[in-house]
Amino acid sequence: MSGSPSWNDRYPDGHLAMPPARPSTNPVPSPAPQPSDAGYGSGYDTDVIVVGAGPAGAAAALVVARAGRSVMLLERGPFPGSKNLYGGVVYGRVLDELVPDWAEQAPIQRWVTRRQTMILTGERALAIDFRNQNWGRPPYNGATALRPEFDAWLAGLAEKEGATLVTSTVATGLLRDPTSGRIIGVRTDRPDGDLRAPLVIAADGVNSFLAKEAGLYPNAGARHFTLGAKEVLSLPRGEIEARFGVRDRDGVDIEILGGTGGVGGGGFVYTNLDTISVGVVLSVADLAASGRRPEDLIAGLKAHPAIRPLVEGGELVEYGAHLIPEGGYDAMPSLVADGMLVTGDAAAMCLAAGIWLEGVNFAIGSGAAAGRTAVEALDAHNTSVRGLAGYRRRLESSFVLADHKKLRRAPALVLGDRMQKQYPELICGIVEDMFTVTNPHPKRGLMAIARYRMRATGVKLRDLVRDGAAALRTFG
Repeated sequence: MSGSPSWNDRYPDGHLAMPPARPSTNPVPSPAPQPSDAGYGSGYDTDVIVVGAGPAGAAAALVVARAGRSVMLLERGPFPGSKNLYGGVVYGRVLDELVPDWAEQAPIQRWVTRRQTMILTGERALAIDFRNQNWGRPPYNGATALRPEFDAWLAGLAEKEGATLVTSTVATGLLRDPTSGRIIGVRTDRPDGDLRAPLVIAADGVNSFLAKEAGLYPNAGARHFTLGAKEVLSLPRGEIEARFGVRDRDGVDIEILGGTGGVGGGGFVYTNLDTISVGVVLSVADLAASGRRPEDLIAGLKAHPAIRPLVEGGELVEYGAHLIPEGGYDAMPSLVADGMLVTGDAAAMCLAAGIWLEGVNFAIGSGAAAGRTAVEALDAHNTSVRGLAGYRRRLESSFVLADHKKLRRAPALVLGDRMQKQYPELICGIVEDMFTVTNPHPKRGLMAIARYRMRATGVKLRDLVRDGAAALRTFG
């Protein structure tokens, strides 16, 4: 380590561990921990630099710090979670090993005990409604959470273990060894802001700038991304529980196919303690071609007869939009370069498979694997691609890549035109005809109804059989 002042000596204002509502009692941090001998000589500011303090980055920093290694956790916002848009469900069992008592510690809004999958067309709606009170008791299943609270909590755990959190700081590029080309740190938007480390973990979110600069993301086309747009509506807690049929800390997760004005994608409604998250997830290509705005599509979703009674009268307290990496396994970048690992949304590890819509758990799982690999590589004095090979082995032996590999065909199937536009009309039409009493005419049989509705929606039997077989291969 050189005798130059530490990062936090130079920039004491670059540290804030929690959102403004819960400010740190000691906002001026102590000097950054000195890096241990990583076998690369002097001149490094820390052992590991983690870029992005979301769930992936915080999990990586937590693992590295617990192992006794020095780690800097960079966050572009004023606090972890401040730049994140999320109105969804956290599946926290991935934390069982990292934080055994996470269920008591984490800032959970509601435990999801009711899950609906809903198909919307016109003024019709078909919903599969499943309730399970066991999901509201240990070991739990999913929970709604607000990212500014959740991310700040997880990054705070990393800080308690010794990680140095540096906020309001953007990593603007990579530093490379002039001889070998190996990544040796990052440039930042701070004056005199170069940071050096034997290993960089890129957890900088969807469409990762650092992964692209490293040459790991050659095919990041628009077709691999969706745009999530969300409103948070304030309602009294008792009103939410009455409308959604839950009590105490129980919550509801509604995932929607259709309701997006003909733009490919879907919608969602989630209950928090005293707010509701409602929004749409839209194909970027379809949205651009439609010329429509996401907020208009949210307004249309909220006006649907199946959704309006749940959200009407809610006061808008937040609106935002964010890209989501939904390309799946085949759209992932390379995960390793000499001196760098890529994790979380930066590695496109968001599972959007229709039945399963998960992201935070994959971010935490991949971030923890990156942290363990970092410690292993530093101990071996080898942060080359070969020295970091344990990262992919860890991911493949866990749910992170196993689930993505199994469901690699799901994005194309779920976002295909027939699934998005024809099948919702077909299904709702069949159900409508089944339950419409046609007296004095006799009832039609199911096959006659299905044939009629297939002709009306333009669905061909061969396509239905082909897509059914694809769904069986994907989800079976």
